[in-house]
Amino acid sequence: MKQPYPKPSLTIADAKAKRIIWIFSAIIFLAVVVLNRVKVATPGGFDPHVFARINAAINSLVSALLIVGLFTARAGRWTAHRSVMLAAMALSVLFLASYILHHLFAGDTPFGGVGAIKVLYYMILATHILLAAGSLPYILFTAYRALSGRYAEHGKLARRTWPIWLYVSISGVVVYLMISPFY
Repeated sequence: MKQPYPKPSLTIADAKAKRIIWIFSAIIFLAVVVLNRVKVATPGGFDPHVFARINAAINSLVSALLIVGLFTARAGRWTAHRSVMLAAMALSVLFLASYILHHLFAGDTPFGGVGAIKVLYYMILATHILLAAGSLPYILFTAYRALSGRYAEHGKLARRTWPIWLYVSISGVVVYLMISPFY
């Protein structure tokens, strides 16, 4: 049974919201790029790759939540949909923190495979990185449209954003599974 849409919870003007989203997305992008180049020594005995395992777990949960979010939207269960999607966004923030910590402490981990598997790995990794870097503002615009009560615009953008976000979260797990034997 379809529910009525929830009441809007944001009242920021569009121009201001767009500015905030683009500035925030640029800051996050630059932080990831810059911090990816910095390596910090870890305390003795600490395995920095624990963050990679945490990242994979978080990405798995985000993938599951995105799928649940799709089904709750299709069923018109808007309160559940909103809760699920906000949980996916919150976990994505935790992922970002864990990702930055992993790269600060572990640096880059080279892929040790050879042949076709190496080509496949780098194809998945390249698409994952490009789509992850480019999708953040659109995920935020999609959320903003829902939270500001612009449900038709939200749905239209979500049809494009959702599959990219799902691909990024699943491919992140695949990349981890492919590289984890080389930690």
